[in-house]
Order: sequence, then C-alpha cells, then structure tokens
Amino acid sequence: MAEVRRVGMLTGGGDAPGLNGVIRAVTVKCIEDYGYEVVGIKRGWKGLLAPEEDSVQKLTVDDVRYILDEGGTVLLSSRTNPYKKEGDAEKVVKNMQEFGIDALVAIGGDDTLGVASRLHKDFGVQIVGCPKTIDNDLSGTDTCFGYDTAVSIATEALDRIRTTARSHERILVVEIMGRHAGWITYGAGLAGAANVTLIPEVEPDLDAIADLFKKRAERGEKWGVVAVSEGVTIGEEYITQTAERDEFGHIRLGGIAETLAKELKERTGIDTRHVVLGHLQRGGTPTAYDRILSTRYGIRAAEAVKNGEWGKMVALRGSDIVTVSLEEATGETRTVPEDLYDVLKTFFG
Repeated sequence: MAEVRRVGMLTGGGDAPGLNGVIRAVTVKCIEDYGYEVVGIKRGWKGLLAPEEDSVQKLTVDDVRYILDEGGTVLLSSRTNPYKKEGDAEKVVKNMQEFGIDALVAIGGDDTLGVASRLHKDFGVQIVGCPKTIDNDLSGTDTCFGYDTAVSIATEALDRIRTTARSHERILVVEIMGRHAGWITYGAGLAGAANVTLIPEVEPDLDAIADLFKKRAERGEKWGVVAVSEGVTIGEEYITQTAERDEFGHIRLGGIAETLAKELKERTGIDTRHVVLGHLQRGGTPTAYDRILSTRYGIRAAEAVKNGEWGKMVALRGSDIVTVSLEEATGETRTVPEDLYDVLKTFFG
C-alpha cells in the first residue's frame, strides 16, 4: 500500500444536492485531522482523462468552509467513461501519477463507481467511493444523499399542481425522475397524495387507470393528479427524447407524461395535461437531512482513506455509516419492492 500524502476528489454523473457537503467534509477531515493535501479534480473522470488547465486544483479549508448549503458541485461534473475506448483507463492512471495523487475519493452513482471499481481491480488504484444518486438505486446503501431533497421538491410540486387540477377540472400528469427505479416517484406520490403513482417496476394498466378517473368524475371529481417515473414503459418501450446515448450507453428519457396524458384524455374524455419537473429536482439548496448525510459520508470517506480501505464505498446501513465493496455496491439496481408499492395502491382513487 502506497503512502498517502495527496488525496484527489471528483464528482461524476448528474449533480445532486449534497455533493458539496461531501467535498467539504472530505477536505476538512483530510487536512485538519490527517495532514493530507487535497486536490479537486474538475469534470469527473474527464479531468483525469483529458486534463485542462484548471482540471486539478488544490483545495483548502477556506475554499470549502461555506459550501454546505449550495446545490450542484463546485468540482463540476461530466458523464465521461474511461472504459469506453481502449487505452483511456491507462491514461487516467498515468495522469493520477503525474499529478501526484496517491488516493482518490470518487463521488457518484453506479456509472462513476463502476469505473472506480474497475480501476481498483485492474490497476490497484487506491480509491474510495461515495454514493451519489438521487434515484436512490444503489444496492450497497440504504439511502443516497440528494434523494430527500428531490422527493421534497417533487412533493411540493404535486401539492401545487393539485390545486390547479381541481380548479380547472383537469387531470395533470407529472413526470418525475427515475430510470429503472421509482424511488423518487414513490416517495413524492405517497407524500403528495397523488391519485395514481406509476413506477418503472410495475407495468401500468391504462384501462384500470382510466376507469379510476371515470369513477372519480361520476362522483363529481372530474380532476386528478398522476405521478409517473420517466422510466415507466408502455408496451415495453421507453419513451425517449432522442436516440442518442451517453458514454455509458444510457438513452435520454422523457415524454412518458405527455404520452400518458394523451392516452387518458382519449380514454376518459377529461381534459388532461402534462408537466415535466426535469432538472428542478436536482438543483437548489439541499435539505437539512441531505446536508447531514453528505457530511457523514464525507467524514467516513476520509477515514476510509486513512485506514486504507481501498475498493470500498461508504454506505448507510441503518443508522451507521459503514464501508462495503465497490463491486457489491454497483452489482445490481435497488428497486422499489412490491410491498411498498402496495402501500401506495391503497390510496389510489
């Protein structure tokens, strides 16, 4: 195990409220308690694959002292995949060495941490992961920071949309983030009292949904709110914005709310509109819960560096912050179980 003097840190993938909390905690803990030098790597893996003049910058305690309440990431981000082209992973390792980075803290979701896991396995990179995905779908941890903020924003949106739906006697279909796992939609649909909540884990029954709104109309409630994850499929096909894929092979989802709204209007005769929350769920000030959780993650990540827990990811298990292998953490998608969805179905109507 190589001695650690300089610790690098990067954020990859989509931004999430709480990223700056992790950056702050790792920086302060590493500098104040362990005497390490900390450098921030800008634009995720791109900062090590194709460095620019500002790609690697020294971080001080003063640099991060007041960023806890800021959304986004001061280190910027990208969806760069060092394993997309042959030889690129070797470039990342070589550039780490040239920048004198002895250990790396990678903050990201399954794509970013999947790369981290492979770099550790293939090249022995001294790396620690920190889970970041507002979709909350990493199997290695109970909760990811950013999820609480996203659910809170989506819930507030449903609360506001309900008053408009009722006033204009419309069905409003709200599209919420969630590709393979419907955690945000589940949480917002339950907390926001949606009339119907649809998640990728369950195929929607359009006839049953239409019948539900017809029955509501018969009793004088010619309106309603549907919360739907962007990854919900109709006929096993994703609704997409474009055929293009990112470097990890993901298509850009979007349009399920519009498609569903047209179907419901045709089947019920009720005026139906759609709303897409999009990036509103990612941005802005993190909740107090996410500030606390991201800080705890950052502290534990710094401790993992000190302890040489390479190839591990910090994770919340119950009330404890522990470490699990990156391989386990990225092994499968954590989805909404059937029994939790049954709770939601109790309130459909």
